[in-house]
Amino acid sequence: MKYLIALPVTVMIVLFGIKNSVSATYSSSYQENDFRPLVLQNIKAFKKETALLKATALGFEKKTVTLKALRQQLTKTRLAYKQNECILEYYFPKHCKAYLNGAPLKHPDPHPVDEKYNSQNYYGITPQEYSKDIPLDQIDTEHYKGARRVVDPEGLQVLDELVFSDEEANEAQKISALVTRLDDAVPAVENALQKRNYFYDFEIIEAARLQLVRTFSLGVTGFDTPGSVNALPEAVATIESVRILVSPFVTKANPALKAETEKLLAGAKNYLIKNNDFDSFNRLDFLTLYINPLYKNLGKIQQQLHLPSTAERWGKVASWNAASENIFGNDFLNPYYYSLLPQDKDSEALRALGKKLFYEPLLSSSKTMSCASCHKPELAYSDGLPTSVSSVEGKNVLRNAPTLINAVYSDRYFYDLRAYDLEDQAGHVIENHMEFNTSFDAIVKQLNESATYKADFESVFGKGNKVTRYYFSQALSSYVISLRGYNSPFDKYIQGKTKTLSKEVKDGFNLFTGKAACATCHYVPNFSGLVPPLFEENESEVLGVFKNATSNEPDTDAGRFNSPVPEDHEEIYRGSFKTVTVRNATLTAPYFHNGGYKTLEEVIEFYDKGGAAGLGYEYEVPNQTLPPDHLELTPYEKRALIAFIRALNDNTY
Repeated sequence: MKYLIALPVTVMIVLFGIKNSVSATYSSSYQENDFRPLVLQNIKAFKKETALLKATALGFEKKTVTLKALRQQLTKTRLAYKQNECILEYYFPKHCKAYLNGAPLKHPDPHPVDEKYNSQNYYGITPQEYSKDIPLDQIDTEHYKGARRVVDPEGLQVLDELVFSDEEANEAQKISALVTRLDDAVPAVENALQKRNYFYDFEIIEAARLQLVRTFSLGVTGFDTPGSVNALPEAVATIESVRILVSPFVTKANPALKAETEKLLAGAKNYLIKNNDFDSFNRLDFLTLYINPLYKNLGKIQQQLHLPSTAERWGKVASWNAASENIFGNDFLNPYYYSLLPQDKDSEALRALGKKLFYEPLLSSSKTMSCASCHKPELAYSDGLPTSVSSVEGKNVLRNAPTLINAVYSDRYFYDLRAYDLEDQAGHVIENHMEFNTSFDAIVKQLNESATYKADFESVFGKGNKVTRYYFSQALSSYVISLRGYNSPFDKYIQGKTKTLSKEVKDGFNLFTGKAACATCHYVPNFSGLVPPLFEENESEVLGVFKNATSNEPDTDAGRFNSPVPEDHEEIYRGSFKTVTVRNATLTAPYFHNGGYKTLEEVIEFYDKGGAAGLGYEYEVPNQTLPPDHLELTPYEKRALIAFIRALNDNTY
């Protein structure tokens, strides 16, 4: 589900042949439309623009080209990428993130190469030659794998930030080098696209729906354009590319659906052109009037044409539900992607057993602590303390207890991301000497010795089945999975279940997804660090949090850097913490990993000032990922943000 095993090249070739053999016998209706000419035309245009950008950047370095010309060519190149983004991000997300359009932050090298392979080996090629014409998504990265290392970011986002900064003149050489690497990274995806004989209809329409999610969550929020803030013109190019791609499907829809979808596509483009100011752009209207209806309609067309989802076709457990009709719907994300518990093994009885275990203090060594000790339902499953009380008298655990509502939507758990699934997360609590201070073996033994629990487990798993760690984990996971839902007042408005939403809340959402830049880390719809549109990866950030809201001393917790995950022992992760959801945040004070901020007003003031770096503490927090720029929010804007966050309360438990 979440882990891929790297295969030798020969095995990959064999499997590729088998896969294409099977594909060739699949119903021709799924490959009826020939998208290949359009795809190849677009990638050729992008390649041409990157070559022109390379020449322009070299001219800028030699001072024969003006900054204005460089910016114009970068804008053209980015628009060309946006015409390809739907396809490239769908088929080659790793390559795009690493080399074409990744976030402008230092990160672990996705393809670290062992230096001893710089000379030819028994494959007859060097690592550089091996990867030159192959996208990262298709490379056996294990064969040449070297020591872990951190690399500088590259790609269009980095260039956007650099070329449109105030220091671009001093960075001419760096800009030229970045553009050269971008130009070098394009042939790999071009070659891969050329080698495809066809593109399945169901892949294309699914890619288009995901592109709508990406356009809203990463496009119009400004995430993708950190320097130029050219988000809205780029969204125009994106919507137009989607319109062209889906036109063969739309044409075949029933007349009413066809007419409505064509009107929505034209309307979305015109709305972006007409309302082209980034700060005043009404993202709420754009979402409700165009993005969500288009997402729904394309799903309807897919069903009308009897096209399966890729999850159905390839037998995968997907992170998002292709049958969903609303990006803010309860069924949009699939909780079973994030757990080892299969959906067909879940049940009301299993959930009830998990709930009983959740409140059971006898599971801890002290017989006084349960999961509910730190996760109280009335506080949206937090505990209202800066840091939670431990099982050791007079001591507290290291960090604040986050909400469990919608917490399942994560590929890694805890503030330092040390656990990879719900079952692993429970193990850390059970074995921590400051918490349950016991073991799975001891818990299983105790449950098997309890006539009541023995009967409870048998009623769920069958007569004669003893309690095991596997059954215990299933039950607990089932209960945590049940603590989810998008039923807040804001969700109901987006879903069309209610017609009213106050102006203050509407303004707050538009600020959250616009000027205040909250949504560039707290991504919609979960408003957490779960990265759209695939929702398969959680981000962490170095915010530069202080020990408390009135302190001038940055917090010293090393966070992710000190987690037991070896790959995270890098300086870029010192002081880095998981980006948790802001849903139900008005119920989960105090805030941040250290619980040092008592109110949302204090939190917003912290962000408004740009964190530690924004207040002059760059030396103390050298790797802060939160932009240090002051947001200059007005008192009303701060109130509106809080009103919006309050409208995300959804504590039905």
